[in-house]
Amino acid sequence: MEQVLSSLQALIIRALPTFFLVLILHFYLKAMFFSPLEKLLQERKDATTGTKKAAEEALAKAEAKAAEYESKIRDARGQIYKEQEAIRARFRQDQADQVAEARSKSVAQVREFRNQLDGEIAAAKAGLAIQSEALAEQISRSILAGRA
Repeated sequence: MEQVLSSLQALIIRALPTFFLVLILHFYLKAMFFSPLEKLLQERKDATTGTKKAAEEALAKAEAKAAEYESKIRDARGQIYKEQEAIRARFRQDQADQVAEARSKSVAQVREFRNQLDGEIAAAKAGLAIQSEALAEQISRSILAGRA
């Protein structure tokens, strides 16, 4: 067992320089390679995160502007529809006024023609009354003349 311990001691003594060399190499690589690499990776991550945030903010602004434009377009369309409806209402009112005017003119013409027709009927009745009296006299004369 003593021989094993002495061999182990010799092995450890021979391995100590390698151990210290590896330890020194570790700290050297950490200081010279891994720390700057981690710093660079962190900077890249920060830049990427900042760019992503800027892109998200730009996208949010663009969406807000698009929503604002859509709202304005919707309002403008609504205004156009209101104006068109007002024009249609005016057109319908003009048509209704024209129809009412034409109706009143036709009613006035019908009254005038009726009055004229009533006058003609009255004149015809008066003429027929005169003619019937004349015919009645003529018939009565001819009857009386035929008896006499």
